[in-house]
Amino acid sequence: MARTIRYRAIAEALRARLDAGEFAAGRVLPSEAELSATYEASRVTVRRALEVLRSDGLIDSRQGFGWFVATDPQRLPLDRLGTIEAELAEADRDNERHILAFGFGAAPGWVAEHLGPGSVLEVRRVNLADGAPFARVTVWCPEALGADLSRAAVERSPFSEALGLDFGGATQTISAKAASAADAEVLEVPEGSPVLECRRVTVDVEGAKVLVSEHVYPGHLTEFVVDLRSANTI
Repeated sequence: MARTIRYRAIAEALRARLDAGEFAAGRVLPSEAELSATYEASRVTVRRALEVLRSDGLIDSRQGFGWFVATDPQRLPLDRLGTIEAELAEADRDNERHILAFGFGAAPGWVAEHLGPGSVLEVRRVNLADGAPFARVTVWCPEALGADLSRAAVERSPFSEALGLDFGGATQTISAKAASAADAEVLEVPEGSPVLECRRVTVDVEGAKVLVSEHVYPGHLTEFVVDLRSANTI
């Protein structure tokens, strides 16, 4: 009986923290071991409390993540070239962008394959959705193209606006990866947890490669959607 009362008490304590907004939608909760220490209870008792909240639709779990606040994944279309900001705004979600690094230097090998040898501008940022980390994005462009850009400009506006360019399209490759230590810290997810890595090569209206970018999304927050037409459609 004591254990039954205890797990329900822990469930209610966690429910109160969720109701107070301590954990935003999609945020990873403290681990079962951490919760066991916080509430001075066994992991079996803590897990029963978490299952109560899951049955109420408040939290969920996924292999590699542990427990997180339940949320509907953001659906990102693959049939148009857009920005994270535009997609979040369309979904009526608050969005912010914070620059993590800004500077000129040598391009990584796979970036140089597309932009050619020479110095590039590298900008690394984190995009937030409703106050929580949503994606880590790194963008590279040739130094000549980004020479007049400032850190403030790329924090304020997407690259397309900051550069004043019209883009002609992009090729994007999506892979399932495990979160690196650096990305885990930025995205506030466990190291090694599932992420979606998107590498994109963007061209201008004349077909010249002008941007290379890498977008990393926590696997539980994002879905990519594409409409497929039948080959028999006339």
